[in-house]
Amino acid sequence: MTQNNTDSNSRRKRAKGTVQTKTLGPVEDLEPHVRSDWWQTLFNSLYLKTDADLLDDMDVTKKEADLVVSILGLEPEDAVLDLCCGQGRHVLELARRGFSNVEGYDRSQYLIRKARTRSQKENLQVRFREGDARKLPYPSDTFSVVTILGNSFGYFDSTLQDRKVLEEVFRVLRPGGRVFIDAVDGDHMKKNFQQRSWEWLDRKYFVCRERALSSDGERLICREVISRIDRGIIADQFYAERLYNRESLFELLTASGFSSPTFHTTFSPVSTGTQDAGMMEQRILVSATVEKAWPSMASPGAESKKPLNVIVVLGDPRKEDQVKPACVFDDDDFETVNRMKKALAEIPYMKFTFLDRHETLFEDLKKRAGKSDLVLNLCDEGFYNDPTKELHVPAMLEQLNIPYTGAGPQCLAYCYDKSLVRGVAREMHIPVAKGVFVTGDSDISRLNLSFPLLVKPNSGDSSFGITQKSIVHSREDIFDIMKLTREKIGADKPFLLEEFLPGKDISVGIIGNPPFCTVLPITEEDYSAVPEELPRICGYEAKWLPDSPYWKIRSVPAGLPEKIEKEIVRSCLALFARLGCRDYARFDWRLDAEGRPKLLEVNPNPGWCWDGHLAKMAAYANISYSGMLAAVIEAAKKRYGIGTGGKVVLQMKDREQSQRKSPAECAAEFEEEVEAKNSIESEDDRKRNIFSGSSETLRAL
Repeated sequence: MTQNNTDSNSRRKRAKGTVQTKTLGPVEDLEPHVRSDWWQTLFNSLYLKTDADLLDDMDVTKKEADLVVSILGLEPEDAVLDLCCGQGRHVLELARRGFSNVEGYDRSQYLIRKARTRSQKENLQVRFREGDARKLPYPSDTFSVVTILGNSFGYFDSTLQDRKVLEEVFRVLRPGGRVFIDAVDGDHMKKNFQQRSWEWLDRKYFVCRERALSSDGERLICREVISRIDRGIIADQFYAERLYNRESLFELLTASGFSSPTFHTTFSPVSTGTQDAGMMEQRILVSATVEKAWPSMASPGAESKKPLNVIVVLGDPRKEDQVKPACVFDDDDFETVNRMKKALAEIPYMKFTFLDRHETLFEDLKKRAGKSDLVLNLCDEGFYNDPTKELHVPAMLEQLNIPYTGAGPQCLAYCYDKSLVRGVAREMHIPVAKGVFVTGDSDISRLNLSFPLLVKPNSGDSSFGITQKSIVHSREDIFDIMKLTREKIGADKPFLLEEFLPGKDISVGIIGNPPFCTVLPITEEDYSAVPEELPRICGYEAKWLPDSPYWKIRSVPAGLPEKIEKEIVRSCLALFARLGCRDYARFDWRLDAEGRPKLLEVNPNPGWCWDGHLAKMAAYANISYSGMLAAVIEAAKKRYGIGTGGKVVLQMKDREQSQRKSPAECAAEFEEEVEAKNSIESEDDRKRNIFSGSSETLRAL
């Protein structure tokens, strides 16, 4: 395969930006030089040049789309996955024709980014994601049609790997769904391939090709030596494709579970720019059908009579809880639990058992491990009501191999450390409030600070340790609030000193998992009923002290500008994936004085109570409290492939905000679109950070 090196400074100076490529010269046998994973590196900008005569010919793309639509009888509402979609030319053409439920998937990050860029330029609502065709991220029974077009089948060095692709296609197709494959005509190619050819790609680039059959005669090996007139050879690459014929494709499709493989007309593209069409010269078009039953139901939407057995794990009301005002469960807590139980009772086809005695929790779960379908983990107090042990409950469930809702131990550990989340966000170019991490040994007097600041514990949740006094205006205030807070949370606990942002106080809720995530209506805190002289902060008083003026804070729709809302949502989706959130999560943001959003915290397994932020956001989406809890359970069921019970559908009140995005898509889209926005600090801004200090005594974020 190609290797890049720079032999001397003089060569680098000879042509700015030139990468001198090592070439092998003449080789007797092409096959030993083909890497088994050649497809990992081949599909880049040079690929778009070497195959541009066909890839950029809109007439060819339209003819290919015509064939797919006519042969399959596609309807605009059909759910179509274009597998190995490359730069998205076919799926974009379908979108132009009014197909509204089409999606592209490819291994090449470069080509997927190209596809997204083209989709955005044409204002087409097409989803693209990156990944391995042998391991698709979609739930079973998702699509009505899967296409593999443009001679994109047969890249692996083993037919077993090709079969894995088809078995995955079979899985994600609905009962009655169809696969459509456009593959090289192997019999024709064996007899008619050109052993050597060359052609100009444009005015500067040309390519020389060598071809030969593999030793078993089942693959065609191709070598491309690409040159640029002012730089010489820039690539020397080898690849191979399997030469399937009608018989071998029939056998492979039936072995993968498909029924009724049907071969249609062969296709030979005619392009105005074609000199050497290579393996695109003549192709076989074949379709096949999926014959299988809908899982656990007679037909789509049918309900199972057997109820889902769900264990609900809660905090222990017998134990002390330092987060609560009196350190014990009070009447409000029991009322919250009762409302939750009542809401769960409204969910059909589910039977709930409640466990809250932590001394026997492991044994109680162990006894029920084989009899229960799922655990609804609502123990946000932590094991033994210790918030530092919130991750112990899912760890226990992992040990017992019991499916459960919500985040896993690692995600909970990550997000419990606010400075760690800040670091991840900044690495992803997501803006955060300027701040610094300080410990008991930090010399705060050496920091160059600008006020006001928010002083908060670096770890914890439920706003424990954050009150109106956490907004400080002097160094003396910092020492006072840190001393006061450490009396409650412990003398060894670190803090974050963050700039206090005066803009809107925002929360974003997400329910579901990729590729089906629902972003609830974004809310902001309404401080209009809070006395003007009090700082605008939603802290401990607002959540735990009914007699406080902060208890009057209301959550209302945020009404953000579309550009800001889009940036926030995409950032949240990217973080959801990066941090490993599952089923539901909440993200806290605040706008600065210029209206730019800054991330504050990420909350996996956010508060589930009837009057919490998530329930309020759900209410604005016309989702009941019972419906919200059911949606969390449904997300976990789908993630584990648990098929009993009916589906829960979230119906948005104002507008559809359902996001079908994979982790790869979230991250890639964010990298492309959010990084360049004005709300992200420039490098100069970071250097002018209001905080500075000794690197030995503090960790700057």
